[in-house]
Amino acid sequence: MKTTTFPAPRNGPADTVIYAVGDIHGRHDRLLRLQGMIEEDAARRAAKRRVLVYLGDYIDRGPDSQRVLDHLITMPLAGFETVHLRGNHEQLMLEFMGDVDRGLPWFANGGLKTMASYGLISEETSSRVGRVALHQMYRDLLGMLPRQHRVFLRGLRTSHRVGNYLFVHAGIRPGATLAMQDDDDLLWIREPFLSANNDYGFVVVHGHTVCAEPEIRHNRICIDTGAYESGVLTALVVDGAQLSILQTPA
Repeated sequence: MKTTTFPAPRNGPADTVIYAVGDIHGRHDRLLRLQGMIEEDAARRAAKRRVLVYLGDYIDRGPDSQRVLDHLITMPLAGFETVHLRGNHEQLMLEFMGDVDRGLPWFANGGLKTMASYGLISEETSSRVGRVALHQMYRDLLGMLPRQHRVFLRGLRTSHRVGNYLFVHAGIRPGATLAMQDDDDLLWIREPFLSANNDYGFVVVHGHTVCAEPEIRHNRICIDTGAYESGVLTALVVDGAQLSILQTPA
């Protein structure tokens, strides 16, 4: 397995290797492949502590959202401290589960693919969602969604810090302290975060904004490589003073 290595903008914690996985978006096949790569990589490293952070957006756009959630819930990688963060797509699904009128914003962002993965709507009819159909889909989802999936979605965190690295889905609001960050920014922000040159005192690792290749800057690292369309699912590895990139082939 070939990996690409870079000097880390900040050192990771001692005797710890951190893996961060970018936006999966229903690509169960790419998730399985990347997990295998992570296990192989970890087996070659000396660090005793292994931390695995998923950056959110497990669902929507790709074909197998239901299988992705089921796999993450029921088959965690052994020997890793695992953290699942919430993405804006999980937020949209949760909002629909609480309010039928939030269905259309979710569907406009790929939610119909998730509904189809649960067998709740066909691809043929998914482009025509009227008011009556929306209420029926709402009832169907609440009736069909496994309890484990509800608990998982509602328990997702919006951020996680390990040493000099902060993991979030989208980014942070420049100029606001970590304690003052708003969940909407953590899940949705692009600008002014993407172009900011601020030194936050830590490196922000995020997804949400698709980049052709991982973007490694002094204050942030983006690892959303558009797996739902490109087939390339990316993991960042932080091991002491070194970064590595693992990617599934397209």
